[in-house]
Amino acid sequence: MSMRIAMTGATGFVGAETLNQALAAGHHVTAITRRAQPPRAHLKWVPGSLEDRAALNTLVRDADVVIHIAGVVNAPDREGFEIGNARGTMAVVDAMRQRGVRRLIHVSSLSAREPELSDYGWSKELAERHVKASGLDWTIVRPPAIYGPGDREMLELFRMARRGIMLMPPGGRLSVIEVSDLARLFLTLGQEKDMKSLTHVYEVDDGTPGGWDHLDFAQAIGRAVGRPVRTFATPSWALGLGARLDRMVRGRNAKLTLDRVSYFCHPDWVVAKRRQPPKKLWVPKVTTEDGLKATVEAYRAKGWL
Repeated sequence: MSMRIAMTGATGFVGAETLNQALAAGHHVTAITRRAQPPRAHLKWVPGSLEDRAALNTLVRDADVVIHIAGVVNAPDREGFEIGNARGTMAVVDAMRQRGVRRLIHVSSLSAREPELSDYGWSKELAERHVKASGLDWTIVRPPAIYGPGDREMLELFRMARRGIMLMPPGGRLSVIEVSDLARLFLTLGQEKDMKSLTHVYEVDDGTPGGWDHLDFAQAIGRAVGRPVRTFATPSWALGLGARLDRMVRGRNAKLTLDRVSYFCHPDWVVAKRRQPPKKLWVPKVTTEDGLKATVEAYRAKGWL
């Protein structure tokens, strides 16, 4: 059944995959964008941003479901994260209330589980509180580390693997998910007829029991790249030094920031089994070994690797 979907973040990594799947499934999508985008069938672009109330009102008008993906993953200070994540979410909620749109799929982050570790996690947890207090028909999804073709956040790990040496955070475990599996979940939630996911917070992953040891995940990336790698658990002080150097070299475009170091060094970023979606609703289809290989192929096709 065709849906009328309003979407934020449709030009980003996760949003673009969600948009492609939605259009391929025959849904009609309205998406907000800061920059002009090429036209596509069944897609309406709304110029504007999360700070533009008029644009948000246009975005959500007549929508069956709003999929709120947009957010800030890197900011110079706490206020930057709050504006992009918490205030932006509140603006979406306000627009939905004004237009009488009820169904919201809110994309959070596993970092919201430990808000004291980073400004990013704090802002995502604050956004979740806004959603929970909204009175809307909401479902919150907390993805762990997301990878897949087109992703630039994990690209540096693959480049290290190509060089044969990988520096990973201190000992710990993490969960991961491939982007197409995650996007499929958003659309599944939007089409859910019995609405059993309402007021649930879901944590989703690739289905690996207990997640991945940091060094094992590095080895998996090495296998995808096609060469053996030497992996090293990097102490937190060294990551902090690397973050300062990255800021000196790349400025505001730095990928390794002190805020990220704070949560990279947390030993447990494995999804909670009790928070996973019911298997009859959704299960991951992409094994991480296959997903990593497809990601490498896409990187090479783009000339990134």
